[in-house]
Amino acid sequence: MIEIILVFALAVGLGWPLGLYLARVMRGDRSRLDAVFGPLERTIYRALGVDPGRGMSWRGYALAFALSNLVLAVLVWVLFMTQAWLPFNPDNIPNMRWDTALHTMVSFLTNTNQQHYSGQSQLSYLSQMVGIVGLQVVTPMMGLAIVVATLRGLFGGRQAMGAPNAVTREGETRDLGNYWVDVTRATLRFMLPLCLVWAVLLTSQGVPSTLQGAASVAPLDHSVELKEQKIPVGPVAAMVAAKQLGTNGGGWYGPNSAVPLENPTPFANLLETLALILIPVAVTFMIGPFTGRRKLTALVFGSMLMMSVVSTGLTVWSEAHSFTSADAALMEGKETRFGADGSALWAALTTQTSNGSVNAMHDSLAPLTGGMAMVNMLINAIWGGIGCGLQQFLVYLLLSVFLAGLMTGRTPELFGRKIEAPEVRLLALLILLQPLVVLGFSAVTLAIPSITANSNPGFHGISQVFYEYTSAFANNGSGFEGLGDATYWWNLSCAAVLALGRYPALIVPLAVAGLLARKRVAPESAGTLHAETPTFALTLIAVIVILTVLQFMPALVLGPIADHLTLYAGAVPALSSPAL
Repeated sequence: MIEIILVFALAVGLGWPLGLYLARVMRGDRSRLDAVFGPLERTIYRALGVDPGRGMSWRGYALAFALSNLVLAVLVWVLFMTQAWLPFNPDNIPNMRWDTALHTMVSFLTNTNQQHYSGQSQLSYLSQMVGIVGLQVVTPMMGLAIVVATLRGLFGGRQAMGAPNAVTREGETRDLGNYWVDVTRATLRFMLPLCLVWAVLLTSQGVPSTLQGAASVAPLDHSVELKEQKIPVGPVAAMVAAKQLGTNGGGWYGPNSAVPLENPTPFANLLETLALILIPVAVTFMIGPFTGRRKLTALVFGSMLMMSVVSTGLTVWSEAHSFTSADAALMEGKETRFGADGSALWAALTTQTSNGSVNAMHDSLAPLTGGMAMVNMLINAIWGGIGCGLQQFLVYLLLSVFLAGLMTGRTPELFGRKIEAPEVRLLALLILLQPLVVLGFSAVTLAIPSITANSNPGFHGISQVFYEYTSAFANNGSGFEGLGDATYWWNLSCAAVLALGRYPALIVPLAVAGLLARKRVAPESAGTLHAETPTFALTLIAVIVILTVLQFMPALVLGPIADHLTLYAGAVPALSSPAL
């Protein structure tokens, strides 16, 4: 319990000043750091052929985002398939098969980090450092840039935010910022310095940070047949820092942070647990100073914190304090160094964000714990990924305003701008996309046993498949690792789900904000719906539960709930035994 309180307290205590700093960075305010970062930024703009003073409409911003992703996709895919012929490969790792390379590229490009490979044995140091860590640093900042542009649109664009009393014409295209500037500033001034600090701290705890090849050691037990063991090392600390802070999740080693080399000490575990939610919390504190509406920060942070506390509490209870926690089999897949509470806390926070890293195998979690992890990912806005979580929260906010307006007989409007049919159609399409994709692929996979490749029959087998696609669509990346997912079907189907879960979820809200930005602001009156209130926050949370949890309830019942009831039915005779 002390660790849980400490993590939340540190996240809030550090997230608040980080959020204030991030707001200054994304506003482009002058700073003493300009002398350090200014020349680097100007060099990057010249190399890209970008005019940093030129603004973009929502279409231009989305096009720049798509173009940057396309270029990175080609470069990283080719890197993975040619790594055997490139330098920084001391362990002679072979080239990656094309479909695994494609899935890995899409997975890290979408800030998901779903892994159908073991990093220490299937990727060279060059692939890890350039392909994996490079995307882990840049892609979260792409999501942050998109949500910053969306916020500008909701408040009328940079013209209106810079001069609230400026006169703008109905239907005129609004400046939502410059994509290249936003990504560059966020990466250089925010993400990289924070990763450097975390990497140094983790290195001090014993996380490897070297370019040497695998270490050869003799087993302590000389009676075993194995006379020599190779222990993969490498520049692990830098990757762990980026994977945790950037809501990425992909580990250097296959078992992720359950491996002592990635997570060697209690302090390292605390650092990595805190990093899961640090930047998502900071992004919520960025909203107020960035938009000039402090109450909006209170609405977003308060709603997310309430959902997070409830989710974390239920997860820890299910894993460590319910009747299933007495089953010794549940310790399979867990690190005894961290215990059930520490494993449950990590599982809760890693799925409340779109991180997906683990310090215990999720396939070994109690059924209700696994179900809670699924619910976190289905909501995908408790804290969410960097930028992506707030973007999804804004979708729920817009829909809640629309529904509240209908219930009260008022024209729905947010921040003075009317929400009309074109915006609602786009939002409805986005909401329907999740069940169509996740349930559709799950149904096809379960219907064809030859491609399912799950290691468990019955209810848990359903959970394995449903979890994999839910994780892919939510850009989370964690999995029930009993699933045999390194096949053509899983690589290609998950690559499609990864892309469908990332790009519409970022671009559609940006388009809605672009449409709203062109509208005239209606003056506030007695009929105006005030969204930044506790009452509306409860309404918003209710809408989130209805739109996510309830529509997936049949899948949850057939998976984790039925799995839990099966365990309960088997435990009842033992619990009622006279010997007890």
